[in-house]
Amino acid sequence: MQKYIDAFIKSFTGTLDWTIKSVLFEVPWYLNYFWGLIIISLVVWGLEIIFPWRKQQSIFRMDFWLDGFYMFFNFFLFAIAISGFYELLGVFFKDIGVKMKTLAILDMGTWPMWAQLILFFVILDFVQWFTHTLLHKYSFFWKFHKVHHSVKEMGFAAHLRYHWMENILYKPLKTFGVMLLGGFEPEQAYIVHFLAISIGHFNHANLKITWGPLKYVFNNPVMHLYHHAYELPEGRYGVNFGISLSIWDYIFGTHYIPEDSGTIRLGFPGDENFPKDFLHQNTYGFKKGQD
Repeated sequence: MQKYIDAFIKSFTGTLDWTIKSVLFEVPWYLNYFWGLIIISLVVWGLEIIFPWRKQQSIFRMDFWLDGFYMFFNFFLFAIAISGFYELLGVFFKDIGVKMKTLAILDMGTWPMWAQLILFFVILDFVQWFTHTLLHKYSFFWKFHKVHHSVKEMGFAAHLRYHWMENILYKPLKTFGVMLLGGFEPEQAYIVHFLAISIGHFNHANLKITWGPLKYVFNNPVMHLYHHAYELPEGRYGVNFGISLSIWDYIFGTHYIPEDSGTIRLGFPGDENFPKDFLHQNTYGFKKGQD
């Protein structure tokens, strides 16, 4: 039991210490996710201000500050709080003989770094696409995912407005994806991390970008806006589930972009009764009778 307690404390304090050092510029710049997030956010927000898609939308759009709080809560405060529990699970699985290479189907150790990064990016993105479909398909997950879909005006910070419970599903499945790669995470994985943040910010931004022919590969603001549409095609529980890549939606037939005016209503049926503040949004899913 003591080793579990020690592992929990070590992971929690280590994550807290790393975050503090990041704020104080005491970690390598390429691993400084705190200031990296701020820089990416300012760049995309600046582009929104200069080249707004929906010109009637305010620079400080509806729920701008709420979404800003969500960004730092989900990426840092919650990450610190939950880090010890993830470490406990790692120790537990190790004790019962489940190792990172147990499910390995590939050995990427000898691959060129660029190939490692691409495959790592693609595998994790597919896992996230699949997880995202589950958040919409099953009512238990959807009642928590509603937090993300309560956004009524899109902007870069809406990217990270999500309920912390989503991590309970995303994190294990992403770990499973890494296990399929032999537990291997490229040394330069920070490139994938910053790329994913950038694409996610762009997808939610008030920018009309489609990437030209690359729209069939990379997700974009026009495509993702319809993921947040109030009205969905009949019989569909969601569309355009892509996180960084759009290719999965085109492969599995979940793509839907009927027009590109950017003026559609966002949200979901009944969202007028959905809480508007952080605390009640994050307790909503735990109440009986919610769907």
